Amino acid sequence: MKNLGIKLALFINYFVFAALLNSVGLLIQKSQNVYGITESKASVLEPAKDLTIALVAFLIGSFLPKLGYKKGMLISYALVFLGCFIMYFGNSFWSVILLFACTGFSFAIIKVSVLALIGVVADNESDHKSFMSYIESVFMLGIVFAYVIFPMFYSETDPNAWLTVYLILAGLIAIVFLFILFSNFDLPKAETTKSVAEDFKDMIQLMRRPLLILFAVFAFMYVMTEQGIMSWLPTFNQKVLHLSEKLAGQMAVILMLSIAFGRFVSGIIVKKIHWYVYLTVCLIAAACLVIFVLPMASNLAVTEIKKLSDVPLIGFVFPLIGLFLAPIYPLINSTILSATEKQSHSSVAGILTFFSAFGGTCGSVIIGYLFQNVGGHKAFYFSLIPMTVLIIVICFINKINKKSKLNAA
Repeated sequence: MKNLGIKLALFINYFVFAALLNSVGLLIQKSQNVYGITESKASVLEPAKDLTIALVAFLIGSFLPKLGYKKGMLISYALVFLGCFIMYFGNSFWSVILLFACTGFSFAIIKVSVLALIGVVADNESDHKSFMSYIESVFMLGIVFAYVIFPMFYSETDPNAWLTVYLILAGLIAIVFLFILFSNFDLPKAETTKSVAEDFKDMIQLMRRPLLILFAVFAFMYVMTEQGIMSWLPTFNQKVLHLSEKLAGQMAVILMLSIAFGRFVSGIIVKKIHWYVYLTVCLIAAACLVIFVLPMASNLAVTEIKKLSDVPLIGFVFPLIGLFLAPIYPLINSTILSATEKQSHSSVAGILTFFSAFGGTCGSVIIGYLFQNVGGHKAFYFSLIPMTVLIIVICFINKINKKSKLNAA
């Protein structure tokens, strides 16, 4: 298979960091149950990783090609390995914050590397969209892994048993580090006479393009929606649907699986249906799910549910929103990257990661505030606002993309 080494490295990178990054929903839940943290304080965990991602991604986007993608990945894994041990031995809310700060710093480098390298393995725009969907599917499988492995170590007799997960993750990280170290997939370092400051200035100049301004708005709004739901679904399951702590985490897997399946299928569908039509239908369907399914969360009996057979219907249906949110992020990312010259992919990836991280932070903090002040059964209605903006934004992205193709013809 062509570029097999690069493809394996990209898949593995996204899988491992997905498990670490998106355990934030479980750690928000744990911080409330173990460390006695309120909903609004627990929402600080999202900024701990996302603001770090934003800052590092913005600074590294133009510099990473000079450093080398492989070296950047190895530095990332060394740092996040340390973060796992800080969490295991620290066992406090501050340890959780430090863990996510380490993870955010590392993921910023990984994400910029992955998005830039996809341009190397894809032969054309169709392949780019398809591979982007597949790699995002792998990312979701990594999240599923986190939501499966954490509840396996929940114990009613040993409150610290769940920390064992971090030793397992540290072992997995060490294996991935060695795989990347001995793999031959890196590209030659960028040869240029420009200074880092000049490269950074060029990246800022990209933001003058209308397409990239829309891309920034899109990234912010989409991740605000997805992360807001993803990070607070375990808490929603426990506090609104009255599931036990363990079952609340396990039921959240439905969301992750639905996103993973939706992204995998979109890699096939997008070859037959225009991405704009497909994404517009998906956003309308997601909004309908919020409007017509969330009311089922009201007036549920306040009795702790410990068995799967007793879970109310909404616990199974609402997480299926992932099927409709799934295709949006990878397809728009691919559309923008395909419309940008390859030498700018690293900088565009930095811009994407920066605004995505800010969106994730805002989404989690806002939902956390709503959970505490208006109630968990109403908090997710907020997602209708960014969904509406997304429908408008992708309309303009499609128009500009069409116009640029006509001009190039």
